[in-house]
Amino acid sequence: MRQLMEIAEDARRVKHAVAALGANDKNRGLRAIADTLEAHADEILAANRIDIENGCKNGLSDGLIDRLSLDRARIAGIAEGCRQVAALPDPIGEVLWMRKMPNGLNIGQKRVPMGVIGIIYEARPNVTVDAAALCFKAGSACILRGGKEAFHSSLCLTRLMRAALEAEGLPECAISLVEDTSRESAGQMMRLNGYLDVLIPRGGAGLIQAVVQNATVPVIETGTGNCHVYVDATADLNMAQRILVNAKCQRPSVCNAAESLLVHKDVAARFLPMAAEELRSSGVKIHGCPRTMDILGAAILPATEEDYAREYLGYEISCKVVDSLDEAIVHINAYNTGHSECIVTRDYASAQRFLDEVDAAAVYVNASTRFTDGFEFGFGAEIGISTQKLHARGPMGLTALTTTKYIIYGNGQVRA
Repeated sequence: MRQLMEIAEDARRVKHAVAALGANDKNRGLRAIADTLEAHADEILAANRIDIENGCKNGLSDGLIDRLSLDRARIAGIAEGCRQVAALPDPIGEVLWMRKMPNGLNIGQKRVPMGVIGIIYEARPNVTVDAAALCFKAGSACILRGGKEAFHSSLCLTRLMRAALEAEGLPECAISLVEDTSRESAGQMMRLNGYLDVLIPRGGAGLIQAVVQNATVPVIETGTGNCHVYVDATADLNMAQRILVNAKCQRPSVCNAAESLLVHKDVAARFLPMAAEELRSSGVKIHGCPRTMDILGAAILPATEEDYAREYLGYEISCKVVDSLDEAIVHINAYNTGHSECIVTRDYASAQRFLDEVDAAAVYVNASTRFTDGFEFGFGAEIGISTQKLHARGPMGLTALTTTKYIIYGNGQVRA
């Protein structure tokens, strides 16, 4: 097992070679990775079965098992993500602007690689490939540190990716996995000053806060998702029902799933029974305010302040009847995590106010929050969904993994 400092030294050594690769070479490497993963699907699935068996023995929740699980369709999706990243324009070297100053200097700004990017994540083997592909296309080496729950899957995927790059004559050390999944290795990685140019945590609230609070290297904070669907007084209720069920039930274990429902009082008596019927048929428990309980009956669990702030990541949802759009916006801004929020309405002014006043990375009108995803946004894949406001916000694709430098052309100017 390679030690973290050895991995860090290799990444720092190879970062300049990765940064110097042209778009054709990077795309060739990504397509080779995609082909290799699909060709070795049986091998990946065998490794993943070990992780799933261990997870079941260790009592992982159904939501975490779902995040951990791979099948042929998911492997094909991961490979397709690599191909989509390969098909994207290469951001490296793009000149964002150039202007001539009164003294004759031409000053501009262009995109350049970060250098070495560290990713700490949990039971999501797809992140191993998504992160590696994006970092490679963005011209950076990456150091991946996954959780113990997905260890065998991540190890297999990393080995295959490195082999694909090596077969193409490309630097395999552009992608490295930390095999030590102890807390000590995570803490050491958070302090790799001089080796890591940025560290990105991707996982639950506990992991993210541990990295934000303890890292001495620069961090991009990706967020948990307490996402809301607000059904306005003018909403198309059939549309609202479809959006809500998709946002909550399609894949409840992910951060862009809806965790809370707000309903305007004028439509609550009609909409809540419609919503409850569909949610219950999918096994969703509803935690409701007193007015929700009056409409839906004693089977509804009472909602607490903790419920309104909670990311369930499972088949539960909080529900509140509100008197106005104003109350909905205040409630969302008080309890959300800055991730994704939705309004269902036919009123243009209400839609625009919601877009302007709700503080979140992604705000939707008449569409499911499940679309907050790098693949769905056309980024090919994503490194995570940033809920902070510095450098990157929302799904983080290629450009979010680059930095910039100023470039200055002169003809002998000196400062007076």
